[in-house]
Amino acid sequence: MKKIFIALALIGIIILSAVTFLTTGSYEPTRLMKLKEEYPQKYSPSADHKKFAVLQKKFSRPQEVTEACLSCHTETHKEVMQSNHWNWEREEYINGRGIVSIGKKNVVNNFCIGIEGNEQSCAKCHIGYGMTNQGFSYTDSKNIDCLVCHDNSETYVKGNELAGLPEPSLDLNLISQSVGKPLRSNCGVCHFFGGGGNNIKHGDLEKSMFEPSRDVDVHMAVEGANLQCIDCHTTEKHNISGKMYSLSSMNRNRSSCEQCHTENPHEAGILNEHTVKVACQTCHIPTYAKVNATKTSWDWSTAGKLRNGEPYEEDDADGNHIYLSIKGSFEWGKNLKPDYVWFNGTADHYLLGEVFDDTTRALKINTLNGSYNDLDSKIIPVKIHRAVQPFDPILKVLIQPKLFADKKGEGAFWQDFDWRRSSEIGMKEINVPFSGEVGFIRTEMYWPINHMVSTKELTVQCNECHTREKSRLANLTDFYMPARDYSSIIEITGVSIILLTVFGIFIHGSIRIFSSRKMKKERSK
Repeated sequence: MKKIFIALALIGIIILSAVTFLTTGSYEPTRLMKLKEEYPQKYSPSADHKKFAVLQKKFSRPQEVTEACLSCHTETHKEVMQSNHWNWEREEYINGRGIVSIGKKNVVNNFCIGIEGNEQSCAKCHIGYGMTNQGFSYTDSKNIDCLVCHDNSETYVKGNELAGLPEPSLDLNLISQSVGKPLRSNCGVCHFFGGGGNNIKHGDLEKSMFEPSRDVDVHMAVEGANLQCIDCHTTEKHNISGKMYSLSSMNRNRSSCEQCHTENPHEAGILNEHTVKVACQTCHIPTYAKVNATKTSWDWSTAGKLRNGEPYEEDDADGNHIYLSIKGSFEWGKNLKPDYVWFNGTADHYLLGEVFDDTTRALKINTLNGSYNDLDSKIIPVKIHRAVQPFDPILKVLIQPKLFADKKGEGAFWQDFDWRRSSEIGMKEINVPFSGEVGFIRTEMYWPINHMVSTKELTVQCNECHTREKSRLANLTDFYMPARDYSSIIEITGVSIILLTVFGIFIHGSIRIFSSRKMKKERSK
């Protein structure tokens, strides 16, 4: 009997050893402490721009500020004019297409659709001056807007529909003497308000992120690490790491969690094993649009309604537009659970003028590539924005209408509310044929969720995915997930292996006990 207990004890030791092996792994316990020490250190600039004589003279035009900047930073303009923030395009390799030039100039979205022909309005978020549909010089360094990224007075603002020029009332001398490294306010003034308002596009980037609390974003929280955008989106020669896959197609120059937290950030090995196929954001961003709602759908087909001959708007209780005559109907969402897709870091895009055959299904404006069998793929959280937007039902291409104009009679939809006329002018400006017919088609656009990281106590729990009822990953059906999926073969095989293992241990222990007793009897003779 005593030896039976010993055998059972050995079995217990084996089980405990296996559990210990599965729940421990490579881990750097001091890494987080190093980060906490590194990032709170306050940056001290090496120069006081208030003392520069070139910044003392009165500036009447923002281009004069740029000339003053370049008188000291003599080669900086060359770096800026090589960046996609300036050119609004870059060369990318897309599988099946080869090397293509891709960017805001030729990529369609399902928000305000595109910039061509609407530059005077869209240029509010360009790092240059004087962009209109009549033309823009991408080679004139005086058109570079240094202040939009480097103003630390937090008073600089671009004017509405001024082709990228700042508000005329600004004190350019004060602003030019208050420059430094980009702050969240510099990045956020464009990236938080993309699409024409707060949190319209991204869902995880909005005005609450200017000074977020820890429950909104643990990294950028003012009472925490208080990280600025450039702490993660590191920059070399004005080339900023991290690309949004609404425009980017290649897995290069990315900004990732691992660059700070390493590939093995957890104490538990079983969690580190998850990172092979699960992105950090999938568990650590359980919800997005935490403070302000984000737009989830946009129906252009309802645009153009007037009251007493004038455009009007309707808002919900939170002040979000649910109808605008110039844009149509909208739906919003707050504290949303993300959707989830496989993603290997590469993407495809609908480009201006491309023909599509199937008009019965939603057209994907951008496609995030990946699958379970792709070794480079991980599960990531996304916001899917769904829209109904204009297309040519005869030629089967998306329409980029002329939206903006200063006054009525120029054919812009936001002035004249004529879909056919605005489509004709818009397509002519981008040199794409137009049949004269306007229809509407459903589209989808995928926006990876990377911000609004929760504290570790609020991360996604195991049973939110590993469950048969309402699993977060219910739509990813190309792999087997324990507790979510049932396979009679796997279940029977697994139970059989366990039973055979226990039976084998029992047989082995029994043989050992029997042999031991036999040997004792032989010795006693």
